[in-house]
Amino acid sequence: MAQRETEVKLPKSKPFTIRLSEEVGGWLERENRRTRLPKSALLEVLAEESIRTRRFPGIGFRGAEHSRRAWVIGTGLDVWELVELYEGKGRERLLSEHNVSERQLDLALSYHEAYTREIGEALEENARSPEEWHGVSPSTIPAPPAHE
Repeated sequence: MAQRETEVKLPKSKPFTIRLSEEVGGWLERENRRTRLPKSALLEVLAEESIRTRRFPGIGFRGAEHSRRAWVIGTGLDVWELVELYEGKGRERLLSEHNVSERQLDLALSYHEAYTREIGEALEENARSPEEWHGVSPSTIPAPPAHE
């Protein structure tokens, strides 16, 4: 899955100390054991997703820790999927053929504008040829038919 903008090695801010409630601390401990990710990394991901959902109300995140992706709540579609539909069909056709509101489409396009690289990488990954997908996962993706 596409890397998030913040996964690029950016300089870190100065360290600071926080006190967590028992509930949050317990959850963090369990997630640390489950994911084997450092607690600081878990908190950073949670903070980043929280900031993004506040900046873009209607955006949520889903997927495993290593492949979290932005989606537009109420559509069932990831942001990159809406962008791909928009680029392929255009605004009017997308809105008429899919259960997506103008607000949801505008939200996806605004998120794409803010996180161009993240969404661009997801679009690139999805644009792989059948041969490339077979190379990635030959046991689950059949080889494309040979052309004679």
